Amino acid sequence: MAWMISRLLESSGVGVRTTPLATRCRLPTSSSTTTSICSTPRLRGSSRATLLGNVWWCLTRCAHNIDNVCIDALSVAIRGDTLTRSLRNLATLNARVGSIKTTNADRLADEYARLVQGISIQGILPAAQDDAGRRRATADIIQASPVIPADAIEETVPGNIRKAEHFLRFLRRVIDHLAKRMKRPDVLQESAPKFVHALLVDVQSDAKPLRFCSERLKSLLTTLEVADAAAFAPLQLVADMATLLGTYGKGQSFALIFEPFDERLPSIPDPVLQLCCLDASLAMKPVFDRFQSVVLTSGTISPRDMYAKVLSFTPVVSRSYSMSLQRNCICPLIVSRGPDQVAISSKFDCRGDKAVVRNYGMLLVQLAEAVPDGIVAFFTSYTYMESILAMWDDMAIISLLLERKLVFIETPDTIESSLALDNYRRSCDAGRGAIFLCVARGKVAEGIDFDRHYGRAVVMLGVPFQYTESRVLRARLEYMRDNCGIREGDFLSFDALRQASQCLGRVVRSKADYGIMVLADKRYVRADKRNKLPQWILELMPEANVDLDTDAAVSVSKAFLRAMAQPLDESAQLGTALLSEADVRRLAEKDKVRTTELAAQKEHAKAAAATAPEPVAMQMDEDDDLVDYLGAVGATDFEDEAMQVLEETEAQLRAP
Repeated sequence: MAWMISRLLESSGVGVRTTPLATRCRLPTSSSTTTSICSTPRLRGSSRATLLGNVWWCLTRCAHNIDNVCIDALSVAIRGDTLTRSLRNLATLNARVGSIKTTNADRLADEYARLVQGISIQGILPAAQDDAGRRRATADIIQASPVIPADAIEETVPGNIRKAEHFLRFLRRVIDHLAKRMKRPDVLQESAPKFVHALLVDVQSDAKPLRFCSERLKSLLTTLEVADAAAFAPLQLVADMATLLGTYGKGQSFALIFEPFDERLPSIPDPVLQLCCLDASLAMKPVFDRFQSVVLTSGTISPRDMYAKVLSFTPVVSRSYSMSLQRNCICPLIVSRGPDQVAISSKFDCRGDKAVVRNYGMLLVQLAEAVPDGIVAFFTSYTYMESILAMWDDMAIISLLLERKLVFIETPDTIESSLALDNYRRSCDAGRGAIFLCVARGKVAEGIDFDRHYGRAVVMLGVPFQYTESRVLRARLEYMRDNCGIREGDFLSFDALRQASQCLGRVVRSKADYGIMVLADKRYVRADKRNKLPQWILELMPEANVDLDTDAAVSVSKAFLRAMAQPLDESAQLGTALLSEADVRRLAEKDKVRTTELAAQKEHAKAAAATAPEPVAMQMDEDDDLVDYLGAVGATDFEDEAMQVLEETEAQLRAP
């Protein structure tokens, strides 16, 4: 992986030295940033900050959903019970503050003295012995919590919230205002500046105290030595909303949406006030500002240019890599018709069509007959899945499925879904086979792997579009249209296809694995939908596998499974799917050359440091420590790792 990232950065003109050593990142010494987008199915995981040679880079794996993660990080939803529990939290804190005043008033006095000096040294953000160390430490906190305004780090906490009792009264006024706004009987949507103006008039304050609410509450909880901080999560949620309003309340990147009930259940009161972030680039900006190189990787980043628009950056390198396979281990199919030649689709006007519902059911029945072990089927939503299952039960399709395999269903309840998943795996292990019915955008679609016999086929029933009547989604679509130049239809199709691709990728988790991928909807036949699939799927989808009916798809699946049942020759993968001995030695030699180059750069840096002024020499000494550490460890570690890979490969080839 490090070698691939090195090649990627070298192609952009950035010289690096690969090393398996991962160190905690510090602030970069250069303001220029290299941003790369890499689509590859071989990398999966989360985010990692690493030093390659003298280049600070941030690798974000599984970045296909990064814009939604950024939006969620800066969005807050307040419900009626949240405010009720917040008031109880306030009462508890008031009691503790009163008790501390009588028993240990010095603790509150010490906190007040720290708050006068600013957030960065008041105890929440880590302190350091020098300014450079403090900047590095606070940058870590800002990156982890973009709620904290960057310019607030060096400011002092406003005087009207320094004392604990004054701060709690301020929060009480904020909660009272939110409760008043949530008593409306109708839907409300307004801009952040308008909402902040009404809030400040009601609490009789300016915007500055709002920006410090989140960290001020954390400081108070630390001072009071609260052990169970999770019990104060409702109050922390209110403080986070106040901080976001105080920080971003002047722009148009946020919107306030109040809904007294869910449109899908209008008879049940469920008031919710949502502070919705509309600009995903706000959360990514600290990352782009901090690191010299940012690499976004995922097997389902497609189309790549959409991410550049949504996150507001210009990629220096944009690459899409195919899987290096010795055999075609996936079989993607597009099924557009049932055995009666009636088109199948999850479009809203087709959902009640009995012929479409029957064709979906018979597709699963015939696949259950042909495919051994486990099958995973994804629906577009829980509501759609419930309606389809009810109609399948009336048509006796559920009985036909149970005759062939056991059926398990994902539900919104986490415990129920975990039990269903565990029993599904047990059924596959026992050789009985099973079908797992789940939902795109659910927990199973994002975090569960169905490798080996747990997933020999995956079926995407329909196109997983978002709920387009959502006011939050419509506000974001309007913002992207006006500020990013992204049309509503383009983003909805992009989002649906990346979710479908994520569902398909659940069944193939290694090069020795294999599986069938079925896209069951006539809309996938259209080029504007199909071309948004990842390259590694399109390369293995010939035109003959597009626009199939159920019978043809089952026939292709049987032929694919017969081919995959043949023994896998490990030696045939050398040079294609596995590194050969020559490849390993070539990489080791290349790393030795880079080690020599780095040593020469080190000697040159020492010579320059000897003649440079004192401040420059101090900086070079600090950098030399890193170079010494990497130079001493990097090459040896890489050689050991390469030889270990070589020995393991040779052992596998000799094994009977």
